[in-house]
Amino acid sequence: MRLGPGSTERLARARGDLRMGVPVVVGPLVVVAAETLTPGRLTALRALGNAPVLAITARRAETLKARPYDGDIARLLLPGEVGTDWVRAVADPADDLDKPMLGPFASARGGDAEAHRAAIALAKSARLLPAVLAIAPDAPEALAEAEGLTRVSLEEAALARTEGTTLAEVVSARVPLEVSKAGRLHVFRPADGSEEHYAVEIGTPHRGEPVLARLHSACFTGDLIGSLKCDCGAQLRAALAQMGAEGAGVLLYLNQEGRGIGLANKMRAYSLQDQGFDTVEANHRLGFEDDERDFRIGAAILREMGFSAVRLMTNNPAKIEMMRARGVEVTERVPLKVGHTPENARYLAVKAQKSGHLL
Repeated sequence: MRLGPGSTERLARARGDLRMGVPVVVGPLVVVAAETLTPGRLTALRALGNAPVLAITARRAETLKARPYDGDIARLLLPGEVGTDWVRAVADPADDLDKPMLGPFASARGGDAEAHRAAIALAKSARLLPAVLAIAPDAPEALAEAEGLTRVSLEEAALARTEGTTLAEVVSARVPLEVSKAGRLHVFRPADGSEEHYAVEIGTPHRGEPVLARLHSACFTGDLIGSLKCDCGAQLRAALAQMGAEGAGVLLYLNQEGRGIGLANKMRAYSLQDQGFDTVEANHRLGFEDDERDFRIGAAILREMGFSAVRLMTNNPAKIEMMRARGVEVTERVPLKVGHTPENARYLAVKAQKSGHLL
């Protein structure tokens, strides 16, 4: 076996580089995240000779009234006189209402946009705004070698999007809990270097019977500091309490903050909500879909723990569908209707109306 990085490690490096503002090579392109682009690197990219484009999602393009000729993304031609402030303003909707006249935008059409699509997916997986500045140099491989840039092939990027990552249990230990002294915490580490996920096991659930289970996405604001904008903290505590009362259960705590967009982007969405947009509208203005979470992770952890059937505590039909699609039988949906407050009434209404939650 060679000592150097393989596909999974290169993808992890690429995510880290994008977060730090370091360009990476994706297929034939040199790309840098719009959010972390510096003036110096913008100048260096322009010096490569070919015209750079700013690739954004169709969701963001819709807000900007730019044409997404590539279907799910748009490639905006970068005007020669603009700097990083313009790039960030296109990528980040924070000042859309104050500065609504960023355009008109000229969109590239024709040619292969798969590398741009892969670069946006990388930015998303790095919990950055889904926008990248991209340029096609004459010799991308030679440039990557000369500059020490991480290089990812289109095949590697596509595999990461379609197959996801494998997880392995690192350790488990007994943790007495308020709801049950028979508690055990399992830590699962993804092979791709992304955030670890946790399973809280209550009692000793029988592996041959449907286990009372909850897929809970991390919510720093609701779970930890008592935010009233959502029902997450109340759902977490109620799920654990019911498992404790029944004497057995598994709560999966998945590090997919803000429906998979990360805490920073979640706070950006909160700022947009203060401007009058609802949860889904805010996600779209940022360039994300309604829900960016990967529920395949939950199914993989359950199977790794030896469970093939669950009584799933959820109000979200999408979780049920994904469990069944990944080989985990859902024998019962257990409703979890708690945590309703005046402050989250609109949030819950939008979850029911636009995301199909059964509230």
